[in-house]
Amino acid sequence: MTKKQSPISALPVSVEQLTRLQTAVDDFSSHQLAWLSGYLWGMVNQTPSVDTAANAPIAPEETVTIISASQTGNARRLSEQLRERLINEKINVNLVNAGDYKFKQIDKEKLLVIVASTQGEGEPAEEAVSLYKYLYSKKAPNLAETCYAIFALGDSSYEKFCQAGKDFDNQLAQLGATSLLERIDADVEYQTIADEWVDNLTQILKARVPAQSASQLLTTQAGSVNEIHSSPYSKTAPLTASLLSNQKITSRDSQKDVRHIEIDLGDSGLRYQPGDSLGVWFDNDPALVDELVALLWLQGDEDVFIGKQRHSLRDALIYQLELTQNTHLIVEKYAQLSKDDALLALISDKKAILHYAQTMPIVDMVRQAAAQPTAQEFVDLLRPLTPRLYSISSSQAESEDEVHATVGVVRYDIDGKARTGGASGFLADRLNEGDELRVFIEHNDNFRLPSDESKPVIMIGPGTGIAPFRAFLQQRDNDGATGKNWLFFGNPHFVDDFLYQVEWQRYVKDGLLTRISLAWSRDQAQKIYVQDKLREQGKEVWDWLEQGAHIYVCGDANRMAKDVEQALLDIISQYGSMDSEQADEFLSELRVTRRYQRDVY
Repeated sequence: MTKKQSPISALPVSVEQLTRLQTAVDDFSSHQLAWLSGYLWGMVNQTPSVDTAANAPIAPEETVTIISASQTGNARRLSEQLRERLINEKINVNLVNAGDYKFKQIDKEKLLVIVASTQGEGEPAEEAVSLYKYLYSKKAPNLAETCYAIFALGDSSYEKFCQAGKDFDNQLAQLGATSLLERIDADVEYQTIADEWVDNLTQILKARVPAQSASQLLTTQAGSVNEIHSSPYSKTAPLTASLLSNQKITSRDSQKDVRHIEIDLGDSGLRYQPGDSLGVWFDNDPALVDELVALLWLQGDEDVFIGKQRHSLRDALIYQLELTQNTHLIVEKYAQLSKDDALLALISDKKAILHYAQTMPIVDMVRQAAAQPTAQEFVDLLRPLTPRLYSISSSQAESEDEVHATVGVVRYDIDGKARTGGASGFLADRLNEGDELRVFIEHNDNFRLPSDESKPVIMIGPGTGIAPFRAFLQQRDNDGATGKNWLFFGNPHFVDDFLYQVEWQRYVKDGLLTRISLAWSRDQAQKIYVQDKLREQGKEVWDWLEQGAHIYVCGDANRMAKDVEQALLDIISQYGSMDSEQADEFLSELRVTRRYQRDVY
């Protein structure tokens, strides 16, 4: 994660002293760190003239712990916003990634804030899975002494909107904790409601937590969130880069259109690591916008406002608003606007309206249910355009001033009309080599190669889930890592869909890729998937685990990742001689120690 922090050179300690200090307190809880801050201050200020209040250790109830449970970076950014606000109010605060949080000490927390994203079918962010499972386990403690607040982030286009945040809220209350204020369930356009929530929560905490002195806040300002200095570029201030290459890497006969995209970073200094994601801002297809404007019986030059900014309708639809992802809320609002009987009938049937939104693009909804809204009325229905994230498929150790992505192009037909995904169509169809695009790096410290390069690595990535493992192998190759590498890859057909085949074959020949297990689901009568290959090689997978192997899974969260996890549990149970509960605890321990990491979506 990123955070603002004074440079090391500005601290009154050497790098060696700071390292020793960090090592010494590595297993301290947030409250122990807070107490230590006051204790050390008291040691150097033991004179009668010093205010005794400054010497007093900071009590646990005077520390606010913020847990960031982030999937795409939004929860992390909001957590940092809250942290900065509380520090400005001189409130002692400890911000920690959910993946780094020592969750078995949660009953020591007096003031707890969780900013929680939701992924897949209502599941917690990957870094928060261990905390989530602990709170729902038999080992969960009584939290009667804990007061908490929850900010849930989600996407209303999914059925289980903000479900992870709702689950955290319900379970904390079930365990006896007291809510400080009502949970917020925020959609993709969350910043305005987040600002209000930060203000409200800050006022509540100010009334409960005494302001600290500057010295007592020193430990807080050093922080506990991992720091990455990549560049001045970010989601809100992206880099303008140029497209180097757009190469189709599935065959002409494949039912999939997968592109290898290369982007020139120039001399920007933008840095990334294997496991990070590339954020891509995109424009909507002008042809799609013109079709939509005509269906609405509008001209496109009408003035509309998005917030306080004035735009022409056509520009707003191309550059500002989401058109390729419908939601049940948009369907409901458009039904009321159009007075269409078929759409109005969907409002009372949650499953039906969700299915309709997931399968019917906005432009085709308008085609099927004609309406003549004003330009502003229609714009007010829509959500803001948001960037898409793609797993980076290159290592900077090899590609230097380039970044690569593996993009599955979304293509489908509605009533005989070809439709294309917003970002994937932008990258594959509407950008030419040399054209500019806006990009940023979303760092992911929960998907990292082992620091010990001698450790074995098992990589499971069907389809475009193979992307980060191309980066992993490039990095291991450049580092001269001695650990064994095993790749599980699957797709429909060997001939049509073997992504990066030549590269994997070269790695096998060179000895870098120790083993490769391939699952072609449509090349025989019986469908074979990566989880089947895992079970088939179960004894060897268990042997690698006993040798300290790290397991990585990338790809579809809803089906593949769940099926792979069940296969792993079965392997652990069978070859580790464990019952199902013991196997689950074993896998959970692998997750906690960062030996089982997933990048699923």
